[in-house]
Amino acid sequence: MRKWSPLIAVCLGTFLLLVDVLIVVVALPAISDDFHADYTDLQWVIDGYALSLAALVLGAGSLADRFGRRRTYLSGIGIFAISSLLCALAPNEQALIAGRILQGFGGAAMFACTAALLNFTYHGHDRGVAFGIWGAVNGVAAAAGPLAGGLLTEHFSWRSVFLINLPICLVAVWFTIRGVSESRAPWGGRFDLPGTISFTVAAAALTYGLIRAGEAGWTDGVTLAAFAAGLLALVLFLAETRSDHPMLDLTLFRRVPFTVLIVAAFLAHAAAFSYLPFSMIWLQRVLGDGPVDAGLYGALPMAAAALVVGASAGRFLQRIAARWTVGLGLLLIAVGNLLQARIDTDSTGAALIPGLIVAGLGVGCVLPTNASAVMAEVPRERSGMAGGALNTFRQLGLAFGVAVFGTVFTNRIADGHGSPDGFADGLNATLLIASGTALAGGVLVLVLVRKHAAAPAAAPAEPSAHR
Repeated sequence: MRKWSPLIAVCLGTFLLLVDVLIVVVALPAISDDFHADYTDLQWVIDGYALSLAALVLGAGSLADRFGRRRTYLSGIGIFAISSLLCALAPNEQALIAGRILQGFGGAAMFACTAALLNFTYHGHDRGVAFGIWGAVNGVAAAAGPLAGGLLTEHFSWRSVFLINLPICLVAVWFTIRGVSESRAPWGGRFDLPGTISFTVAAAALTYGLIRAGEAGWTDGVTLAAFAAGLLALVLFLAETRSDHPMLDLTLFRRVPFTVLIVAAFLAHAAAFSYLPFSMIWLQRVLGDGPVDAGLYGALPMAAAALVVGASAGRFLQRIAARWTVGLGLLLIAVGNLLQARIDTDSTGAALIPGLIVAGLGVGCVLPTNASAVMAEVPRERSGMAGGALNTFRQLGLAFGVAVFGTVFTNRIADGHGSPDGFADGLNATLLIASGTALAGGVLVLVLVRKHAAAPAAAPAEPSAHR
């Protein structure tokens, strides 16, 4: 059991921070009733968390490399627990949104360390098992958020969505202290504060621009200002990468497989998860399903399929070239989304199930093997940096998808004057774009990632985290 304590600790933290991305989707109506707030205002309960998580995870990875991954991971759990309590006690929507943003800070600190902790802890056969299980947890958490939120909201209250995090955080801390030893990058020198600030501003501004575009349009003045600020900060960040110790070493992107796998992570999260909020809206507003039923129809099939693949075939998938597991997995997501894009006014929630199962099989193939392949493409002392880049692009993919898909969805509803036909048309259009996104990613990987990634000769191995 002690051998797997690091894996349990990492999986608990990963599940928490990912499930909280979408766990409040089905709880928004209840929150709106309590605070008498407009539903569109409460979108920031979702967006505030995704924004801070995407903007800060790469900087947190750099901090973890330099100041200790175990220390950073434990700090992230502490921040996440405190912010969850603040969310549960929030007296109004402004306090809740602030708590969600703080949650993103803690989530970023945890997320930046997950893949690196596994990479330094497990080797050979155990490494394949660990990444397989961790990847399955990734897929289950992202898809199961609406289901978990529905169960808690319907049977308790929306505040329980956040209170449930506290005991899980305590268990994660116990397993981390018990089984994980400290590791950090061996180099010295200064911390790249300018690079960290400029990247955080760039990611935050660009993500905010994408989210704002979904609400106010792509030509809105605030949207354009956010994009301009983000691009300026990105230019400053790229200039800063010439420093002696940059937060992100751009030479990593000289390896085509690394770059393509990072892009694949972006596209996979956009295609697999960004349409889920709109499925929930259709299930609840048009079909009249309750929170639990909406989660069962709209999330459980994908979560179950991803878990089965990751748990039963994770070790086997690690032996196959990433070109096939990631590329074909993305194609499965594309097919699954296409199967769902057949909604009409006579459809029930059951119409989503076959497509969600197929997409879940793809998620179970992509997430664990994509992560381990990215880690294998970089020197081991750069694991924290690579993990931060991977997780940043994952969350930016989710934010991009929500913004773009949301624009399409709301425009189709407006064209249909809010009728059931308009909702069905909007969801179908969203799913078709998601399918095309996954198809593009799959083709990109199959064409450009020609061989299985092999770990480059690098710095000497650091001590194993399990004893």
